[in-house]
Amino acid sequence: MKYRIYQFFKSLYSIMFKSALDKDIEIMALRQQLANYQVNKIKPQINNYDRLFWIVLSKFWNRWEQVLNIVSPQTVISWHRRGFRLFWKLKCRHKKVGRPKISKEIIVLIKKMRSENNWGAPRIHGELLKLGFDISESTISNYIPRWSPTGLQRQNWKTFLHNHIHNTVSMDFFVVPTITFELLYCLIIFEHSRRRVIHFNITDHPYSEWIEQQIREAFPYKHNYKYFIHDNDKKFGINVKKIIEDFELIDKPTSFRSPWQNPYCERMIGTIRRELLDHIIVMGESHLQRLLISYFDYYHNDRTHMGISKDSPCSRETSRRKSEKDNVVSINKVGGLHHRYDWSTAA
Repeated sequence: MKYRIYQFFKSLYSIMFKSALDKDIEIMALRQQLANYQVNKIKPQINNYDRLFWIVLSKFWNRWEQVLNIVSPQTVISWHRRGFRLFWKLKCRHKKVGRPKISKEIIVLIKKMRSENNWGAPRIHGELLKLGFDISESTISNYIPRWSPTGLQRQNWKTFLHNHIHNTVSMDFFVVPTITFELLYCLIIFEHSRRRVIHFNITDHPYSEWIEQQIREAFPYKHNYKYFIHDNDKKFGINVKKIIEDFELIDKPTSFRSPWQNPYCERMIGTIRRELLDHIIVMGESHLQRLLISYFDYYHNDRTHMGISKDSPCSRETSRRKSEKDNVVSINKVGGLHHRYDWSTAA
């Protein structure tokens, strides 16, 4: 352990006083791995100092993947995610949030009143107050079976989405953690008919006025949309709904805790995570902006989609082979995370 720490600080010293910075950083990274091999002889054992070293190095040096040998780049990304969870776990462990727990006796009593009388939360709450129990009505609601939509009602909402797919857009947020454990909020406005992202933007503090401006930018000209779907978050308040109506759109908020009512937007967010964010450590807002611009360019022009008959959202033309000598070539997209394939004329 002492030898490895010595090698680390020796490499750090050489970086501070030599001019060929890129070469020196590569030497430092290779020395750190070599020290690991020399100490363990057979199989390198990765400890927290190694993990911290590579997480920090990945932030400040863009060639870190080229010199990384003892683990894969995907492992470094998983270390960062583990650190993100640990950071917030330690930050929140001393905070007591929410209402105080209620005793098992009260829970049993709530369920008994419900089964014997079929009362709702307001009636049970009144009865408990008369018995001297200090408890809120919303807490009682948590221990009463909630009404759930039937299969037919779910089918009705699905039918609505299918029948109005050509004139419906939806909106939703998703959260992206950065390397410094900050949270960035990304808003997308999604067109259902061609599965196209018509607008997106990023902020670290989503508030009502910011959302209103994003809606204005999404519909700068006359449009053919009719319905606008979004969830019941407090961010989408009265002013946001008024802006939606000003653009001659019918506001269709989803039911409480019903993400299935906004399936196209939720599926798009899942695609962004699986195909981009799960493979990247985001440095900051500008880095995430560049990544999403690059990915949406690939998504709209190159990626095929089952929901639109294996076509791309912006309609990709079929490439034809012109001669027997033509070969299929791979074109890197999104920094090499994805590829497009096309015919190339042989020289």
